[in-house]
Amino acid sequence: MRKLKLAIEGYLFLLPWLIGTAVFMLYPLGNSLYMSFTKVSVATDGSGLQYDFIGWDNFKYAFIYDNEFPVDMFLFVREMVLTVPITVIFALLIAIMLNQQFRGRMFFRTLFFLPVIFATGQVLTALFDQGQAKLPFADQYHIADMLYEVLPVNIAEVLVELIGKFVIILWFSGIQIILFLAAFQTIPASVYEAARIDGVTPWESFWKITFPSTVPFVFLNLVYTLVDQTASPFNPILKFISTNMADPETGFGYASALGWLYSVIILIPIILVLLAAKLQNKGRR
Repeated sequence: MRKLKLAIEGYLFLLPWLIGTAVFMLYPLGNSLYMSFTKVSVATDGSGLQYDFIGWDNFKYAFIYDNEFPVDMFLFVREMVLTVPITVIFALLIAIMLNQQFRGRMFFRTLFFLPVIFATGQVLTALFDQGQAKLPFADQYHIADMLYEVLPVNIAEVLVELIGKFVIILWFSGIQIILFLAAFQTIPASVYEAARIDGVTPWESFWKITFPSTVPFVFLNLVYTLVDQTASPFNPILKFISTNMADPETGFGYASALGWLYSVIILIPIILVLLAAKLQNKGRR
């Protein structure tokens, strides 16, 4: 009975989002799914768009005949595998520092959150074009050349790309920092006081008290960061979909198929993270 009550309460909190999704998103999603199985073109009689059903041809074309989409998708996933953990780890470290008692703590918390407000796609693109996203010492010490000398080419390429926009990647950590700070507030101060009385060191306190209590928020931040990366202005897949949408040879039909393929591929790591979080939660009980 208690589980049912908690489930109902949870769905009530989700109700505004569910209503909004049903009203504003169900029809566009359904229409997009239908167009992915069609060849969309402009009718010659001026009556609007013409839909010619072609089945799975758009999806087959994406993997068999299109030379760009599989390559761009692989490169994006490869980069995301490194970008997401780096962002979450950086957010955790910064949150630990911002959780300490020191003068100007609120100022620094605001400072790390400001990029979330101001860093629009146009701002990030402009900074990237001006070379402001690189680590300052990367060119000075020829870090890229060193990586190519000591690492395989495929791994070195990814690391060089990350260094090329490392500052901007860290700008995406504002929300994650706030979530980690919220996680730290759930730990009673009395627990740390008891640990100090027992002679527990700060290092032991982190691994035995702070981190175990923060693990659920690590999974939450992994999911958030994965979703956030899918809408990045540097995402080559979104640009590729937009290009095909405006191309009269491919049009809305093929672009819709690419969008659905991209969504399914992105859902795979998200589902894996959620399953890992569920297993971890069961293990704690």
